[in-house]
Amino acid sequence: MSQTNAPAGLSPVRLHALAGRLDHLLRTRLWAQIVAAMILGVTLGLGLSPRGGAWVAAETGEIIGAWLALPGQVFLALIQMIVVPLVVSSIVLGIAGGGSAEFVRRLGARIAPYFVATTVVAVLIGTLLVMWLAPGSHIELPTVPVAAELPAGAVSAPASASASASASAPGSLPEHIVAIIPANPGEAVLNRAMFQLAVLALLIAVALVSIPAERARPILDLCVSLQDVAMKVVGWAMVLAPAAVFGLLARLCIDMGVGAIGGMAAYVGTVLLGLLVLIGMYLLIVLILGRRNPREFLRAVRSVQLLAFSTSSSAAVMPLSMTTAINELGVRPAVAKFIVPLGTTVNMDGTALYQVSAILFLTQVYQIDLGTGQLLLLIVTTVGASIGSPGTPGVGIAILASIAAGIGIPAEGIALVIGVDRILDMCRTTVNVTGDLTACVVMDRWLPDIDTPAGPS
Repeated sequence: MSQTNAPAGLSPVRLHALAGRLDHLLRTRLWAQIVAAMILGVTLGLGLSPRGGAWVAAETGEIIGAWLALPGQVFLALIQMIVVPLVVSSIVLGIAGGGSAEFVRRLGARIAPYFVATTVVAVLIGTLLVMWLAPGSHIELPTVPVAAELPAGAVSAPASASASASASAPGSLPEHIVAIIPANPGEAVLNRAMFQLAVLALLIAVALVSIPAERARPILDLCVSLQDVAMKVVGWAMVLAPAAVFGLLARLCIDMGVGAIGGMAAYVGTVLLGLLVLIGMYLLIVLILGRRNPREFLRAVRSVQLLAFSTSSSAAVMPLSMTTAINELGVRPAVAKFIVPLGTTVNMDGTALYQVSAILFLTQVYQIDLGTGQLLLLIVTTVGASIGSPGTPGVGIAILASIAAGIGIPAEGIALVIGVDRILDMCRTTVNVTGDLTACVVMDRWLPDIDTPAGPS
């Protein structure tokens, strides 16, 4: 009688069935494994953090955090090791594998202005929100940390990175244009200059399409083998993905603690609001231009978004992005293999929004007035700086430091955004990969009549 009157939700049979479904979900769905790893990592990290639960001594927590992050570091190292051949082979096969010069011409003519347009819109969203909400007005100058108060190397690393970049960067616009072409491909590989490598791959692919098929076949076969090897290594790395997410988030929470972003809540909230607006823009693009259901689109890309959020690396997510575009979104392989690697290199809408928001926030903190011309120059500079940014964690700070120096923001001002950069890096990377998949959906619909015969894949 007691079992009959017991609430259905507490029935042992229902609990057993629910546990079985949960176990099946965790074993078969990468996104579910990542969500579970995120929850466990955050819980453990806050418990071990000296700014959180402090279950152990601070020194012990740091040691535990370093070991917990080991799978994540191995995961990122494997991806970074293989990302250069994967990007080059994917772009070459995505263009030349279709075997149609018309496909290359029309897709390239559409994707370039599309990427630039969405980046400009992202920068405008960030600019308008910061000017409207004025998060910098909540920070008073006496609370701004000086360089002596910063952790060792906190500012010097980005500053040195920007200084070296400035030293080697050409000065005039014509020199900047020439520098896009990798005169020394070996140097581009060593420096992980992904934008130059993407240009190299594009030139090789267009050349392969322009020569007789029998002459191009050996190089295409080599790219097929190179891509197969790269994807095999990626497959091995993906086995570590849940453990990597768990360890990286645990280490992050040990270092930051629960209250690390309290004093910067207005700035963080403004950037997150801008990224949400940008996601909303993507969903409108999916609905209007891609003629897809936004809810189904989000359901299809959730694994990619969660992995991007956890690793803060567009490059680490690129193989999963290509697989998701082809298998979950139904995008033609030639389109996905062209757009995803290229988008990982040049389509950084979330990064662009973050950079202009951070710069304007710091100008408000230091009460630096920007005229209309200076504001327009900042927008153009931010759009240009975001294109070709390496898809690796933390690169946004180095780029941000170089832009800030050109406006006259003191170097110690970067300290304000360093403390919360990690969580914002995770969020903007999620937006970046969502933008790449949105572009795949749109371009696949815009070019339905282009013949893409089965080539190397």
